[in-house]
Amino acid sequence: MSHLELIDIDLAFGSHQVVRQLSLQLEKGQIGCLLGPSGCGKTTVLRCIAGFEPLAAGRIRLDGAIVSGGGIDLPPERRRIGMVFQDYALFPHLTVAENIAFGLRGERASARQARVGELLALVGLAEHGRKYPHEMSGGQQQRVALARALAPRPSLLLLDEPFSNLDVELRERLSHEVREIIKATDTTAILVTHDQHEAFAVADEIGIMNQGCIQQWDTPYNLYHRPTNRFVADFIGQGVFLPGVVLSEHQVEVELGMLNSTTPLECSAGCGQCGKICRVDVLLRPDDIVHDDGSPLKAQVAHKAFRGADILYTLRLASGAKVLSLVPSHHNHCIGERIGIRLDVDHVVTFRNEAPPAREVAVRFAA
Repeated sequence: MSHLELIDIDLAFGSHQVVRQLSLQLEKGQIGCLLGPSGCGKTTVLRCIAGFEPLAAGRIRLDGAIVSGGGIDLPPERRRIGMVFQDYALFPHLTVAENIAFGLRGERASARQARVGELLALVGLAEHGRKYPHEMSGGQQQRVALARALAPRPSLLLLDEPFSNLDVELRERLSHEVREIIKATDTTAILVTHDQHEAFAVADEIGIMNQGCIQQWDTPYNLYHRPTNRFVADFIGQGVFLPGVVLSEHQVEVELGMLNSTTPLECSAGCGQCGKICRVDVLLRPDDIVHDDGSPLKAQVAHKAFRGADILYTLRLASGAKVLSLVPSHHNHCIGERIGIRLDVDHVVTFRNEAPPAREVAVRFAA
C-alpha cells in the first residue's frame, strides 16, 4: 500500500471547480511534486492533504489510514504532517533553536535539545542555534523552516513554493540541499512549484497539473522524453512542433528527414498503416538538433541566446519553420549565418494534427 494516496478528489469554491477527480500515489521515502502554471490548483491540493480544505468528493489516505473523505476529516494537528511555507513563517522573537524546538513541546527537555542539535547539524547550521531569524540569510531561514517541519518526525512533509523568495543561483543550490536533507531523514514529501528546474532537482516523481487535473504523473525523464499530451510537451522543457507524415507504424518523415521510432506511431486514422498520408506534429527538443559542420543539411541562424557553456540557437529551415538547437558555446555563429545540422532523435514524440491538409505535407516535403 502506498504511503500517500489521493483517490478521485474534488474541491470547489462555490461554482468554481478547482480540483477535478485527481488521483496520485506516493511511496514511503519518495519525494513527489505538483508542477503547473499559476491557478492550476496545485496549492489547493496541498491544502487538502494538510487538512486546511475539506474535500467535496474522494478520499485521502496517509500511511494506510483515511484522513479525508468517507465522512472522515481529521484536523491538521492530528495528521502528523509537517509544512514548509513560502514565507518560512519563522517566529521572529524565538532563536533558531527555539524555532526548531517549537513542535517538540511535549518532549523532555533533554530529548528536545538532542533533536534540535541533530537537526541543526543536518541542515548545516550547528553554530547558529542562538541567532534570531533576522540575523540569517534567506537560504539559512529556509533551512531553519525545513528543520522545524522535520523536528516532530512527520509522516509527510509538504513544501509550498519554498524557494520562490530566493535568487536564482541560491534557489538552484538550495533545491539540491533540500533533497539531500529530506532523503537523509527518509521522509515522504510533496513539493508544489511552478518552476520545472526546482521540480527536476528535488522530486522523484512529478505530476503536471492543468485546470485542477493531473495531466501526467511520472519521472522527470519520462515527462521530458515521453510526454503523454501536448500540454505536458509544451510545459516541460523547450521544443517546437514540425509537421510530419506517418509512413509506417515506426517511421515518420519531417522536413529534416526520416525518423525511426522504437514504439508504434499513431496516425490520424488511429494506426500507422492506414494507406493514407497521415499528418502529425512531431516534437523536436533542442538536443534533437545537433550542430554538424559536415552535414549537407543547412539552417539559418535566426536568433541566439548565450548561456555560458552553451548557446541556444533558433534556426530557420528552408520552409520558414523554426527549430531550436543547444550547441556548445565555442561554436559561435552570427545571425543570418547558415550552419550544418543533423537529427539525433532517441524518442520520437508525435501528436495528431487536425489542421486542414497543407500542400507541403501532401507532397511529403518534396519541395
